[in-house]
Amino acid sequence: MTTSDYDFWEDRYQTGGDRWDLGQPAPPFVDWLNSDYAPAPGRAIVLGCGRGYDALLFAQHGFEVVGIDFAPAAIAAATASAGAKGLNAKFLQRDIFDLVPEFSRQFDYVVEHTCFCAIDPTLRPAYVALVSQLLKPSGALLGIFFTHTRPGGPPYGSTPQDIEQLFRDRFEIQTLVPVACSIPARQGEEHVGHFPLIVP
Repeated sequence: MTTSDYDFWEDRYQTGGDRWDLGQPAPPFVDWLNSDYAPAPGRAIVLGCGRGYDALLFAQHGFEVVGIDFAPAAIAAATASAGAKGLNAKFLQRDIFDLVPEFSRQFDYVVEHTCFCAIDPTLRPAYVALVSQLLKPSGALLGIFFTHTRPGGPPYGSTPQDIEQLFRDRFEIQTLVPVACSIPARQGEEHVGHFPLIVP
């Protein structure tokens, strides 16, 4: 199995190998959505949503949310949580690279956290293209990027410079800054970014 197979991810959820799962929303998103510079609510898609913690956080702040993940176990858990909390979030078990054209130009935001670092690095240009196709012309990517430099993966590492180079042709790099409130295991290894789509 490879990271491009849903069985790869389903196996990790079933066997407890989901070390990326924080059991809570990412602290940088919590801080961002509670700040004076929080993005205005809109329609958001969360790629690689896992058990839905970030998606449900955005839903709690008034966003209409669609979460996408490869693993059926993750989608089942996220759907159950949304139902229990009565939140406006829908979860779909899909390959993110199959979302276009069905979901083209439908979202104000793409929310990124632990998806970019999970896909094979050779697919990163395709990921950037996908994000640009999912967004409305006025849309933006809201992302937390895992910026470690260890070999291998997943999670596959990147640098802020790598990220800027990949996204800058299609997106304005409005902010890309180190995260100050990471969990202890990720201290110094995360950047948070706001990338509005460049309209030709």
